[in-house]
Amino acid sequence: QTALVSKNIANVKNADYARRMAMLGTSLNGAQVLTIQRAQNDALLKQNVASISQASAQGTLFAGLQTLKSALGGNDYETAPSTYLASFRDALQTYAATPGNMTIAATVVSAAGDLVTSLNKTSAAVQDLRLDADKEIASSVTTLNGLLSDFESVNVAVQSALNTGADAGDALDQRDRLLKQISEIVGISTVTRGSGDTVIYTTDGTVLFENKARQVTFTSTANFDAATTGNGIYVDGVPMKAGVGGNTSGEGSLSALLQLRDDIAPKFQEQLDETARALVTLFQEGDPSGTPAIAYAPGLFTYTTSTPPATIPGVGAATGLAAKLIVNPDAKTNPQMIRDGGFNGVVANTDNSSGFSDLLDGFINAFDGNMAFDPATNLNPSTTIMSFATSSVGWLEELRSSASTGNDNKSALLARTSDALSSLTGVSMDEEVSLLLDLEQSYKAAAKLVSTVDAMMAALLEAVR
Repeated sequence: QTALVSKNIANVKNADYARRMAMLGTSLNGAQVLTIQRAQNDALLKQNVASISQASAQGTLFAGLQTLKSALGGNDYETAPSTYLASFRDALQTYAATPGNMTIAATVVSAAGDLVTSLNKTSAAVQDLRLDADKEIASSVTTLNGLLSDFESVNVAVQSALNTGADAGDALDQRDRLLKQISEIVGISTVTRGSGDTVIYTTDGTVLFENKARQVTFTSTANFDAATTGNGIYVDGVPMKAGVGGNTSGEGSLSALLQLRDDIAPKFQEQLDETARALVTLFQEGDPSGTPAIAYAPGLFTYTTSTPPATIPGVGAATGLAAKLIVNPDAKTNPQMIRDGGFNGVVANTDNSSGFSDLLDGFINAFDGNMAFDPATNLNPSTTIMSFATSSVGWLEELRSSASTGNDNKSALLARTSDALSSLTGVSMDEEVSLLLDLEQSYKAAAKLVSTVDAMMAALLEAVR
């Protein structure tokens, strides 16, 4: 008993250690026997494992959304495309009021360049997030396979100890610890059979471990762009599902990583691409009804310097455009082309009048007019370009806010279940020290009794002589 108490005290800070108790009993023939019992609560353990999975998924999702927020400038989203779009529109309005001012014309081109840079960098950040998530998936799958292999060895050790009547406490501690580590990566449920072995299922019912570990497979992708589709994760050939929503339905980090890589980041990329497409469309130039007819082509904003000029992408057909968008090099050479036109051979200011503002006024009015956007972006498909760009930031912030609330709630639930499990199965230093003192007093009393009996026997023998 003293040895067990000492072992408990030595593991007082070990969260994966379950308290051992020495239980005195009487056998059928009247002899006293000592058995070692391990404190456990299967219902609380399963709840704790589920809480670990949920908190891990939510934390992973929230961290990814925080990364996207940081790419847009942090709390005020000061480097978001919508912010630079507003600055560009203001510069354009100033230029329309003084169309003969060459300095202001150059300012408009500079503002257009800042807007393009914002779209380029944000698009790159989105794809970097997808690449990082893909790398983390690969690392987590490797770790998961290693944990399942370790679990197989420990599971055998538990069965062997139970079958031979040996103390299975240490092996059970190791098995519970591995279950917690596995649950951080993938949501699981467990069934312990009569022989003492445990079967592990994923939360969607796929067998992850039964007697032997099932293989979890994944092939990483070297590079990501807007057109790249990442590879799936397979458990014994069955695809793993991604989480859904800001307060994610996923369990385990893998489901959240899939959600970031294959759902949230691509959707935000679509919104960026549609914003870029709207810019190209809004500033297009051409004269299809003229003689000769000149088809509409990109003007101030384009995505290639090739000749003939690039075409105007249709709604929903602008995959990757945000990463390729550029300011027309002609505008940098001659900023007044924004006022006069001529990017595609269609000059609006034929008199080269310094007060000409028809084209500029048309651009400004177009900013306030509804445009068609791809409904697949999950934003309003008929709105102004400014509203669309602002709604994109709002969409991300709403998702991030929901993820933040979910992260707080699930972290609190994990803390409560961990505390509840620890209070029932963990080691209390006060209780163990108190028990150790009781054992010490019992030992002293027993020693005194033996000493007294010994003295009495000695006196008796002395009297008999």
